[in-house]
Amino acid sequence: MQLDELLPSQLVERGLKGIVAAVLAFAVVYVTGYAALPASAESNSTKSSPSTSLKIEALGKGTVPLDGAWQFHTGDNLAWASPDIDDTTGHDGWEQLTADGPWGTQHHPNYDGPGWYRRRIDLSTAPGAPADIALLIPAIDDIYELYWNGQPVGRLGSFPPQVDYQSAVPAQTYGLGAIRDGVLAVRVLKVPFASNDDGTAGGFEGAPVLGSPDAIASLKDSLDYKWLRGQQFRFALTGLYAMVSLLSLLAWLRDRRQWLLFWMMVYTFMPTLELMLNGMRLQYSSLWITFFVQSAIQIREVAQWYVLIYLLQLEDAPRLMRTIKIFAIGSLIAGTLDGSLGFFYGALSKSTFQITDAVLTLFILPGESIPIFLVVYAVVRRRRLDSARWLVASIALANDLMYAVSNISQQGVRFTHWPLAAWLNGLHLTVFGSVIALQAALRTALFLAIVYAVLRYAADYRHRQADMEREFQNAREVQQVLVPEALPSIPGFNLTSAYKPAREVGGDFFQIISTGEGGALIVIGDVSGKGMPAAMTVSLLVGTMRTLAHYTQSPGEILTAMNYRMLSRSAGGFTTCLVVRVDPDGTLTVANAGHLAPYVGGHELTLKNGLPLGLDAKTTYAESTFKLGASEQLTLLTDGVVEARDRTGELYGFQRTEAIATGSAEAIAQAARDFGQEDDITVLTLSRVLPPAQSATEIASPVLSPSPA
Repeated sequence: MQLDELLPSQLVERGLKGIVAAVLAFAVVYVTGYAALPASAESNSTKSSPSTSLKIEALGKGTVPLDGAWQFHTGDNLAWASPDIDDTTGHDGWEQLTADGPWGTQHHPNYDGPGWYRRRIDLSTAPGAPADIALLIPAIDDIYELYWNGQPVGRLGSFPPQVDYQSAVPAQTYGLGAIRDGVLAVRVLKVPFASNDDGTAGGFEGAPVLGSPDAIASLKDSLDYKWLRGQQFRFALTGLYAMVSLLSLLAWLRDRRQWLLFWMMVYTFMPTLELMLNGMRLQYSSLWITFFVQSAIQIREVAQWYVLIYLLQLEDAPRLMRTIKIFAIGSLIAGTLDGSLGFFYGALSKSTFQITDAVLTLFILPGESIPIFLVVYAVVRRRRLDSARWLVASIALANDLMYAVSNISQQGVRFTHWPLAAWLNGLHLTVFGSVIALQAALRTALFLAIVYAVLRYAADYRHRQADMEREFQNAREVQQVLVPEALPSIPGFNLTSAYKPAREVGGDFFQIISTGEGGALIVIGDVSGKGMPAAMTVSLLVGTMRTLAHYTQSPGEILTAMNYRMLSRSAGGFTTCLVVRVDPDGTLTVANAGHLAPYVGGHELTLKNGLPLGLDAKTTYAESTFKLGASEQLTLLTDGVVEARDRTGELYGFQRTEAIATGSAEAIAQAARDFGQEDDITVLTLSRVLPPAQSATEIASPVLSPSPA
């Protein structure tokens, strides 16, 4: 079978099965191919002393970490880059911090803004060692400038007024030249904390390292490889996201009625976009990356809501859908604005920046509880779901509860230093050397559960498509009974018809049978119910009517016999029916079983009415007689015309129907359909013509064709 012959459900099902096989293969290769990290360059230098003045003797081709105590000062003064200032502890606000952790964990929690680090270094190199020295900075949060003896030697990002910075970047290296004794000063700027920060960041996140250029380059390669090794689980998972997204897109393009596949495509594409923007350690402006990543996160969240809605079968609740739409729009706007705040860092005061961020976060946070609400709503409505969908619901509930606990605990670390909060934030799993936070593990479990549920959905959809195809084939056969393929020619009369079913098989029917005297019997009706049950009832009625036409041409007698046949087979339903005998001279004899009265010349006829068929065995049907004049038109129709309804709920009604009753059958049916079809629409017209005009017939009914796969 070729790819383009597959149903969307088959495409998704086969693709997801392939992904599962790929996961197992990846796990085998990963475990069997585990290799040790390359060894970093061995240091042949002395270790640092606890003093702020670090003496490094006979530095050869190795490296030495600049750990231990650094002099630190909050605030900003470019004079602090000079080697000549007095930076002793206790003098003019200087203190000691270590470089192996941020200042937020060392006496300065929640501090954002500028700060300076200083370290005096006395360095000598071993005979034969390279004269030049290089420096490696593992990470500094967020912006920094490096000075050696007051001269700038490197930077990452830019300070106000044009603030720009990069986050999640790899370790940076800088060539310092043939330095010996002097002061290394680091000017740092921590941008304002966001609402979800725990207040522990700022400044050094690891001790800088000095060494020969080759040793520093080797150390950087080692760190980059270690980072890459630790990210393989994330890369593999993101690859799965991308494959599922592509499969969902292809399946949705082939059948755009399956909105679950559309939202699945969006939901699984966003993590791929996030990784490309924020997880690949690209050295681009964090202002733009933050903007796009925050937008992608909000789109992912909204897409997750809609995936849950369709998996939990809640799309049939219009009020819920309207509410979710409002939340989605608000969340997307707030998330986009929040992601763009960095562009205004230099123009806004710190308090304004943080207040604005907090307000926007207040608009975003309610959306985080939407999955919890959807699961509870599904439980309250007692949705009968399979185990795969309830698995998705359970993990979505756990994921969002953990997210709420994580947010609360982060704020607990920031403002109260709860031990429990710190413990919660430290929960993680280790998979093949990759450290995975518990929240990330739950999100992964949710993704896998959704993939499994969609796989089940695809299989079920394929079975439903097969059932629908079988019903469709039956409908093609039954339609031959419901609607004649051609109208008989009746001398002296023009006939037109239009049949517009609301579904593949409708409950409307009509028949036109020529009589031996040159006239015709016209029958039009509407069976209660839809689909195949209604069609089978119609088959019974049409067969009865055609048999009766051989014995009687009395409309009243035909309805009485049809009512008798319906009583034992209606299963509680009923049928409205109108029978008209048209004589060659234009005489109309009409009997009515609860059907809409016909129109002559655009005016509704007054008839003697009887009960619909199938309700009362004692019902009789009186006949009414009219005369159809030359060029006058008789119009018969079903209630699908008068009960057409527009988007505001307004009915098409009898007044509009009467105004178009002299039009052709196709024009009347199309007018009602354009207004807003809700039921089957059938229209018949018969007009009298006098010689030398010729009789004519026109039939407009749909030709059933296979529904799109």
